[in-house]
Amino acid sequence: MKLTIHGAAQQVTGSMHLLQVGQYKILIDCGLDYERDTHQQQNESFPFNPADIDVVILTHAHIDHSGNLPTLLRYGYSGQILCTPPTADLTELLLLDSVTLFMNKLEKGRRNRKRGRSGSGPQPLYLQKHVMDTMEAMVTIGYNKPFRLNGDIELTFVPVGHLLGAAAAVLKINENGVEKTIAFTGDIGRMNYPVLNDPQPLPPVDYLVTESTYGGRQHSKGRSVEEVLVEAIKEACIDQPGRMIIPAFSVGRTQSLVFTLNKIFSKGLLPAVPVFVDSPMATRATQIYRKHHNLVNDDAKEFYNRQGDEFEFENLTYIETLKESKQISNYFEPCIIISSAGMLEGGRIQDHLFYNIQNYYCTILFIGYSAKGTLGHRLLRGDSIVHIKDRDLSVYATIKQTDVLSAHGDHDDLLNVARQQDAAHIKNIFLVHGEVSSMKALSDALVAEHYPVVIAEKGVTYEL
Repeated sequence: MKLTIHGAAQQVTGSMHLLQVGQYKILIDCGLDYERDTHQQQNESFPFNPADIDVVILTHAHIDHSGNLPTLLRYGYSGQILCTPPTADLTELLLLDSVTLFMNKLEKGRRNRKRGRSGSGPQPLYLQKHVMDTMEAMVTIGYNKPFRLNGDIELTFVPVGHLLGAAAAVLKINENGVEKTIAFTGDIGRMNYPVLNDPQPLPPVDYLVTESTYGGRQHSKGRSVEEVLVEAIKEACIDQPGRMIIPAFSVGRTQSLVFTLNKIFSKGLLPAVPVFVDSPMATRATQIYRKHHNLVNDDAKEFYNRQGDEFEFENLTYIETLKESKQISNYFEPCIIISSAGMLEGGRIQDHLFYNIQNYYCTILFIGYSAKGTLGHRLLRGDSIVHIKDRDLSVYATIKQTDVLSAHGDHDDLLNVARQQDAAHIKNIFLVHGEVSSMKALSDALVAEHYPVVIAEKGVTYEL
C-alpha cells in the first residue's frame, strides 16, 4: 500500500492524496491550490493520469478540497465520487460559484485589453457543463454506513464537524491477507459549534492523515459565542449607535452566525436590531442546511421544535437583488449587514465597505481567517488607506476580530483527535493542510507524547 501527498503539503490549500492498494487507486479530495503565484498552472495539470484513478472520495465541500474535481473529469476521470448527501449539494453550489469567478476574471481581462492594459485574464479551468458532469458522478453515502469499494476495501464516513456533511474517510483494507486501516480527517471542527454536531471519535487506525491548520494556536476560551457577539453588537449598534458589517463565508459560517443571532434576539439579550444577509449564495446554502435538518445538532433541533426555523427571525432579511443590496447601503439606522466574501476579495461586501469604510460609526467585525494579500488581511493589520473598487480610501471605521466562530479545531482539538489512537499501536501520523510552522508545532507536541509523525512532503510516496 502506498500513499502519495499531491496537495496541501506544508500549505493549507489544494488537498489531494493518492492511496494505492495493489493496482487499485483511490484519490482522496481534489481541491484548488491558491497558495502560489503559479497556482493556475498547478490546478491545470495533475501529477498522475486522471483516467487511471479508480474512485474519488470527497471529505467535504470546501473549494480547497473539492474545487478541482471538474478538471479531473475533463482530463479523463470516469469513475464515482463518493461523499455524504450534504457534501454533494454544497459542492454543486460552490463549484458553480467557482465558474462565475472564473468568468468574471476572464471578463476583467477583456476589459483591461480594451483599455490598453496588460493582462488577458486566465482561461476558466472549467465551465458549468463540467460541473454538471461532476455532479452526475457523485454517489452519496450516509455517516457510519460501511460501503464496499471492492472486495478488499471498505469505506466509512465519520462526522468531524467543521461543515455540514464534512467527514473523515476511514478505509479498512485487506492487502494480501493483512488488515490495515487508514483515516483521512479532511478538516476537523470544534466542540459545541453552532448548528453542527461535535466531531465523532475515530476508530483505531494504523495510519492517520490529519489536517494541522491551527497547530500551535489556541482559540479564545472562557466566553461563549453569544456573549462575544452580544458585547460587540451592543457596542457597535446600540451604544454608538451605528452599523456593523460582518464579512462571512456564505457556506457554513453565515448559517452558524444567523442561528446564534436568532438565539440572542429570542432571549431578549439585545433589542431587535435589523439584520441583513446580503449574499444570494448564503441564501441557497441555508436552503441546503434546511434540507438536511436531520444532521444539525441537538441545540438547533430543540430550538426548531420550540420556536421554529433557526435561520429565520422577525428582524432578519435575506437580500437577493442588487437593487436591494444598494438600498441597504443607504440604510442609515443601526443595523447588522452579513455579506461575503469573508476575506473581502470580491462579492457584495466590497460595495458595503466602499460606502462605509470612512464611516466613524461603522464597525467591521471579522469572524474568520483572512489570508495574506487579501483586503481583509490589510484591514486587520491596521492599514490606514486601502484600495477598494479602484479608489484609495482612508479607514475610519472600527476594525475588530473574533475567533469564536472559527470552524477549524485548534491545537488542543487536533491533539485530541490523535490521542484517540494508541501511540504504541499506530504506525504513522501524516500531517497535511497546514503552514510549516503549524505542522512543526503539532508534530513536536505529538512526538512528545511518543506518536510517530511525518510532516508530509508534496509528491513523496510513502510505503504503508
